Amino acid sequence: MTNIFPTIAVAYVHNSDAEQAKRIAKKWQLHYIGDHKAAAKFSHLEFLLQVNDQYLELCKLNEPKLGVIKVDFVEGAVAHRRKFGGGRGQDIAKAIGLKHGFTPHVLDATAGLGRDGFLLASLGCQVTLMERMPIVAALLDDGLTRAELNHSVADIISNIKLVHASSIENMNLAFTEQNRQVDVIYLDPMYPHREKSALVKKEMRVFQSLVGEDLDADGLLAPALKLAKYRVVVKRPSYAPPLADKPPSMSIKMKKNRFDVYVNQAIPKN
Repeated sequence: MTNIFPTIAVAYVHNSDAEQAKRIAKKWQLHYIGDHKAAAKFSHLEFLLQVNDQYLELCKLNEPKLGVIKVDFVEGAVAHRRKFGGGRGQDIAKAIGLKHGFTPHVLDATAGLGRDGFLLASLGCQVTLMERMPIVAALLDDGLTRAELNHSVADIISNIKLVHASSIENMNLAFTEQNRQVDVIYLDPMYPHREKSALVKKEMRVFQSLVGEDLDADGLLAPALKLAKYRVVVKRPSYAPPLADKPPSMSIKMKKNRFDVYVNQAIPKN
C-alpha cells in the first residue's frame, strides 16, 4: 500500500479502537502506527488521525493546544444550529432558494466538515457532499457513519451522499452518483485571511496548514454554472471579490460573509 500522505498517520487511543483504525488507514491509504503514543517516534509526522472511543479525530502534532477536529452531526454546535438556527429563514436557505416548497438536490462541491450540507439536508434537501482531500473526506465519512446509527438524525443522514473527488475535474459525478439533476451547487472555498485579522479559529489553522489555500477555487465557477439547473451559491468573506471576478445575479450580505447567487433559471413555484 502506498502512503500518499507521508506526514500523516493513523493511530488509536484505546486498544478497543485498533481494528477501526486499521480499517481507516487501509481505506484512505495512510500509514498505520498503532498506539497514538507511537507518533513521538516519527519526527516527520505533522498530523495524526486517531480513533478515540470510535470517533475519528485530527490532531496537529506540533500545536497540541489547538485540540482535535472531528465531525459530529449529533451533538454540539451542529445540533444547536439544526434545532434553533431558524430553519428556512436562515440566510443560507434563502440563498439556496428554499421557498414555495422547493427542496432541491444540492451539490456541496467544497464540503469541508459538512456542516452547511448537513443543515441543508435537515431542511429537506437531497445533498451530495464532494470533498477532494482524503483526510477531510475520512473525517466526513466517520461522522456520517456514526450519525446513521443515531435515531435523532438518521433520517437526515439518509439524504446525504459523500463523494470523494475533486469537484473541478469531477463535478458531474454528483449527477451520475445519484442519477438525478443537480438543482443547486453550493461553493465555500477557503480564502486567505487578512494579515491584520484576529487569529483564525483552530479548525481553520489546522486546515490551512493541512490543505493550503484553494488557489484553484476560481476554476469551480464555470463547471458549476454549466451543471446547476437553477443556481450556484458561493459563500465569500465580506471583503473578498466575487469568485473568478464574475459579478453575481444577487448577494445576501451578512456581518462577516455574504452569499453570491448566480441564477441560471427561476426556481419553480409550487
